[in-house]
Amino acid sequence: MRPDLAALYAATEATWPPARRLPRQGFVLRAGAGGGQRVSAATAREGWTEDDIAGAEDGMRALGQRPLFMVRMGEDALDAALAARGYTLVDPVNVWVAPVGRFSGMALPRVTVFDLWEPLAIMREIWAAGGVGPERLAVMARVAGPRTALFGRIRDKPGGVGFCAIHDGTAMVHALEIAAAQRRQGLGRWMMIAAAQWAERNGATHIAVLCTVANDGANGLYAALGFEPAGRYHYRRTTLEDAE
Repeated sequence: MRPDLAALYAATEATWPPARRLPRQGFVLRAGAGGGQRVSAATAREGWTEDDIAGAEDGMRALGQRPLFMVRMGEDALDAALAARGYTLVDPVNVWVAPVGRFSGMALPRVTVFDLWEPLAIMREIWAAGGVGPERLAVMARVAGPRTALFGRIRDKPGGVGFCAIHDGTAMVHALEIAAAQRRQGLGRWMMIAAAQWAERNGATHIAVLCTVANDGANGLYAALGFEPAGRYHYRRTTLEDAE
């Protein structure tokens, strides 16, 4: 059975964890330690009220973070409340999912994708060129469950990197980055297939990936591979303060 959206949200958190979670009235805050929006955004708890938003804002500022909220599907009241406070909608994200069995019989070209932990220096360089620096590598290192880094090669040259981890039967792919000089050669497809096969070997039943709605190329790749859209989320960011 395909994991529902709540399970996919939980897998996202477990496979790309913040430095700290700080539950408070109405919301869960996250200390991101520079690891990006996903590990820094606050999310609503059941029973939140509009009065709780100000406390969450204060808590995020105390962490040295600009107030940022993740709004999940079905949280229309939160979305409206944040919009009324002057928050701007940013980065809508698609959640894609597929059974790992879909990829079981697909043969990978020899020496095209390797899974290994820890990442090699050349892998760190490719990530760095794509904006995935030490703070996001630290997110990967925090994962408690099964995890691996993916190293892709094309035409005998390093070409791509990715990260994959498993939570409760679902493998999530994060930080998939293809080097600029190696794009449009099919390496992203091979790396996703390799991720699914690694996930199946390590007990997962499904594989999922997150992709901004604006990234037409990546969304097209996941659809072509047979992934199905499971839902969305987006962020609301205050426009009243300078970015950190």
